[in-house]
Amino acid sequence: MMHPFAYASASDADQAVAVVSADPNASFLAGGTTQLDLMKDGVLNPERLIDITGLPLGGITHTDSAIRVGALTTMEELAADAVVGERLPFIREALLLGASTQLRNMATIGGNLLQRARCRYFRDPTVAACNKRNPGSGCAAIKGIQRMHAILGTSDHCIALHASDVAVPLTALDAIVHVQGADGPRSIPLTQFYLPPGDTPHVENVLRHGELITAIEIPLLPEGARSHYIKVRDRVSYEFALTSAGVALVIEDGVIQEARVALGGVGTIPWRAWGAEDVLRGARADAGVFRSAAEAALEGARPLPGTAFKVELAKRTLVRTLDTVAGALS
Repeated sequence: MMHPFAYASASDADQAVAVVSADPNASFLAGGTTQLDLMKDGVLNPERLIDITGLPLGGITHTDSAIRVGALTTMEELAADAVVGERLPFIREALLLGASTQLRNMATIGGNLLQRARCRYFRDPTVAACNKRNPGSGCAAIKGIQRMHAILGTSDHCIALHASDVAVPLTALDAIVHVQGADGPRSIPLTQFYLPPGDTPHVENVLRHGELITAIEIPLLPEGARSHYIKVRDRVSYEFALTSAGVALVIEDGVIQEARVALGGVGTIPWRAWGAEDVLRGARADAGVFRSAAEAALEGARPLPGTAFKVELAKRTLVRTLDTVAGALS
C-alpha cells in the first residue's frame, strides 16, 4: 500500500531544486511511470513529491551538430522528431521498442534515464536481501532467478540490470546530461553518469540529491553514417531486453572509419563497448571483424548459471546489428 506523502507543484526550476535539496525525503515527480509503481509496491516511500511537469523543460532544439532535448520531452515526442528519424534512427528505434504507445506518451526522457532496476528482488519489499534497496542486506538474485540480470559490470553485491533502451544509443553517442542543482548547473557525459554497483549498489548515478535533469544534448551522427538498434526479447510486445545493441558506423570503400557501439540487456549500466569500437575502426567491414568485435565487447563478462546464455546471445546480437548496418551502407 502506498504511504501518505505531501504533494506540491513547482512554479520554477530554482524553487523545485531548493525544496528537494533541503529535504532528504523529497523527490521530483514527472511522468511517474516507474516512480508511482515503486511507491505502490512500497519500494519507494518519499514523504514529499514536487511535481515538475509544469516547468518549461520540454521541447527539442536543433543545431548543425546536435539536438538538445528538454528533460520533460516525452519518449513519443522525441521518436517523432524528423531530425532524429533522419540522422539518429537508432534512437528512434530504441524509443519505439522501449515501451507501449501509452507509456511513450507519458514517460519523459529524463525519467527514462533514471528508471530503476527491473530486478524482481529489488521490486519486492518482502525480500529482505537487496543491497540496492537495503544496503548491506545481501543480494537475493545471485542465488535466485537470474535470467533477466546483468553479466557486465556486476559485483558480489549486485547483478541488477539497467533496463533503459534509449540509454544504449545515447551512451554510444556520448550524449551529455545537463543538470541544475543547489550549487548551480553542471554537464555530465552520459558515459560518466551511471555508476556500476561495486559495494554500493544503492548509489546508481552521480546526481546529488536535489539535482534536476534539465536537458540531454545528443550529438548528431556525421553525414553518411548509418545506425541501427536491435532488441532481443522473449516476446515482441512490451518486454525488456535479454540483449540489445546500438551501432553506428561510417564506412568508406569497405573500411570502417568510425564506429560507435553500446549494449543493453547485459550491463548493470548502459554498456559502452569500447573494445569493440577499437576492433572495428580501420578494419574491413566483414563477418570475421564483426565476430572479433563481439568477442571484445563481451570481454570481462561474469555470467552466473542463469545468465550464461547471454554471453553468446549478446555476441550474436551485436554481430547481427553490425551486419545490418554494414549492409545498409553497401
